[in-house]
Amino acid sequence: MIEWTTFLADEVATVRAGNAVGAAMAKTDGLLTVHLQGDLGAGKTTLTRGVLQHFGHSGAVKSPTYTLVEVYELSERTVYHFDLYRLGDPEELEYMGIRDYFSGNSISLIEWPSRGEGVLPTPDVVATLKVQDGGRVVKLEASSDLGAALVERLTAQTQQ
Repeated sequence: MIEWTTFLADEVATVRAGNAVGAAMAKTDGLLTVHLQGDLGAGKTTLTRGVLQHFGHSGAVKSPTYTLVEVYELSERTVYHFDLYRLGDPEELEYMGIRDYFSGNSISLIEWPSRGEGVLPTPDVVATLKVQDGGRVVKLEASSDLGAALVERLTAQTQQ
C-alpha cells in the first residue's frame, strides 16, 4: 500500500499540507475521489481549504454539514466538497443525484464517507486525520492506480 504521512503542528501547517495535496491533484487527469476520515475537529475541512486554495479559491471554506455538498467551479477543475455527517441513510444520496457528481475531470472530497457506504464510489485516496501530540497527523493511503500516482507525486514533492 502506498501512503504518505506527516505531522501538522497547527492550522497553518494543515492548510499548507492541503496545498501540497492540491498540487499533486493538479497533475491528475480525470475523476478523483478522496475520502476524508477523522473525528470532529480533526482538520478535514481545514485540509480541504488548502486543496481549494491551491486551485485558486480565496473565499471562505465551510463544511457543508447542512447542504451536504459545496461546489467550487475553479479554473482548472470543479471540486465537490461533501460532508455526510448529518446524513440519515445512504439512500438519501440517490435522491440528491449523487452519481451525477462523479463524472468528468472533477475532484470529490468527502467528509464522513462511512455514512454513504454502499452508494459512494470507491475512493482513489483515503485521508485520515488524527489529533496527536498537540497537533494533527494526516495519512493519505492510495486505493487505486490514480491514487497511487497522486501519493507518489506528493511524496516526491514534499521530500524536496
